[in-house]
Order: sequence, then structure tokens, then C-alpha cells
Amino acid sequence: MKILITGGAGFVGSNLALKLKEKYADYQIVVFDNLKRRGSELNLNSFVQHNIQFIHGDVRNSEDFDEIPEFDILIDASAEPSVMAGITTSVSGLVNINFNGTINCLNLAKRRKSGFIFLSTSRVYPIEALESAKFVETETRFEWGDDQVLPGINSKGISENFSLTGSRSFYGSSKLASELFVEEFNKLSGLKTIINRCGVIAGPKQMGKVDQGFITLWVARHYWKNKLSYIGYGGNGKQVRDVMHIDDLFELIDLQIHNFEKFNGETFNVGGGRDISTSLCELTDICREVTGNRIEMERITETRTADLRIYLTNNDYVKERTGWVAQRGIHQLVEEVHQWIHQNEKFLEPILN
Repeated sequence: MKILITGGAGFVGSNLALKLKEKYADYQIVVFDNLKRRGSELNLNSFVQHNIQFIHGDVRNSEDFDEIPEFDILIDASAEPSVMAGITTSVSGLVNINFNGTINCLNLAKRRKSGFIFLSTSRVYPIEALESAKFVETETRFEWGDDQVLPGINSKGISENFSLTGSRSFYGSSKLASELFVEEFNKLSGLKTIINRCGVIAGPKQMGKVDQGFITLWVARHYWKNKLSYIGYGGNGKQVRDVMHIDDLFELIDLQIHNFEKFNGETFNVGGGRDISTSLCELTDICREVTGNRIEMERITETRTADLRIYLTNNDYVKERTGWVAQRGIHQLVEEVHQWIHQNEKFLEPILN
């Protein structure tokens, strides 16, 4: 099998490439990336060592696809992943990457008659609807209850039939627009497609920042003893996210690749779920335990635009259709990220510190 991964030098793309090659040594894996994200260049040596072809290019420039060899499946992992993009930066820049880039990838997949797996986001769901959901506040976190007005939400999280009506951030809109075109290519052009609406993804090799990659950010700040902030919702760090280990995502993608006809045209909510979730203050306690360091935590009460009190993925549908469930917990994630930072401290300090 021949697989192309766009955004292939990023955290998700590079992990998928290396894990596919490790499991299927005879597969031809090609990664395509513009190396814009700082730290992505650190993956190039691993590609060489594992006989993975790297092509330097940008999904925004369709002519950069000219040197790509034939392939059977395209996994589109390219994106500007920050929910603050378009709010604090140019909307045009966001659209060029997250929408126009997807269209270029879809056209390429159509020309090559390949399968197309689109890595979308839970941020396609509207902020106001999520924020208006009924919740309770415990000592360490916010929780959704089962007594909800809107369909598609309960204590487990958000399912695929939750409403898509409303504002969701420029980032979420760019990904939803891409989803709509993925569906059109599937119905009108016969392109075989799968959409995965991923929640937070984490693990070693993620170059975490304030606006994206909070597990790595939290571990790194504890490792180098730099301060952090609880921002919004009273400044107590009770905001909750479910988190999916990159290895769990790989196992789902692996399953989808090898059963493409079965899942063609499907859209799945994919995440750690309620059982693999953490609030910021709970994560702080885990980081203190794993690193042995206690750092200053600033409290900022004002809630930022596009922030969410809670997001949990209801994985019932993907489990029903595929049998997949996320397995790796928050504590394991923190330990693995800490070990990765410790083993690569010299290279990572200029990026993560």
C-alpha cells in the first residue's frame, strides 16, 4: 500500500507515518510538509532512518504536488490548529491553509482515485450551544449532566447529532467548510472519504503552545519550572477536556485504512471520552507528581473569546461502527511526554521552554 500524509512532519502526521512504517515495513509512506511549525524539522532524520520519503511543499500551492508519486490513500493532517487563528491573526491566512489547502488535497486525491481521510476537529460544534449546556461544578472540575435540553449531549459528551448551528470560531468554521466539501467530493465525485472529528490529541513529540497542545505545555512548564496561568471561568483551572493519545488515534486510522469500503462516507467523533479527561488543575497535580516540581500558577478570571468550559467526546458511534475505544490515560500521557522532554532536553529547550 502507498500512503501520502499531508502535514506529515507535524505531530499527528509524523507519528502516523512512523507508526505505519513500523507496523507495515513494505508500505510506501510519503510525507508532505512545509516545515512551518517550529520543531517539525526534528522529524526529518527519523524519516530517513525509516525509509519514509519526505517532500517539502505547501498544501496551499497545488503545483507543489507535482513530484508526489502514486498513492492509494491520502491522510490530510495539514492544518493551522490554533482556535485563536483568525481572531488574533489573519482570517485569510487561516482559510488558505485550512480550506484552500483541503480543496487542493481533495482534487489531488480525486485525480489519483485514492481514498481520503480528513482529520477534522471537535471545534466544528458551536460555542454558544456548548457553553449553554447544563453543568455542575465539583472541587476540581466542571461536569455535564444527563439532563440536557439540546439533543446530542449528555454526561458522556458530544455525539455526532449535536447541532452545528451557530458560531464556532474561525478555525472551527474553516474545518467545517472543509468537511462539507469532503462530503460533496464523496457524493458528486465518487471519492471514498472518512472524516474524523478529533478532540485534543497529545503525546511525545508534540510542540505544545499556549493555544494548542496543552498537555505538552503543562509538562514542559513544570519541567523547566516556569509559571502557567489558569485563564477564565474564575481562574480556578476547572475547565475540562478529554484527551486522546496519538497511539490510540493511530489504531483507529490503521483500522480505517484497512476497512475503507466499510467506513466510506462516515463522520466520526473521536476522542479520549469522559474516562480519559482532565481539568487544568487536575493536570497540574499530575505534572507535580511526575516531574517533582511545583510552579507558580497565575489566576486570570476573564474568559477569552472562543474558550470552552467543557468539551468531552461521546465515542459511542465510532465504537459501535469500528469497535475502537481509546485506551491510554492522562497519567500515562504525562509520563511519556515527561520522558520525551528529559531524553531530548537539549533540542527541545529552545522550542518548549
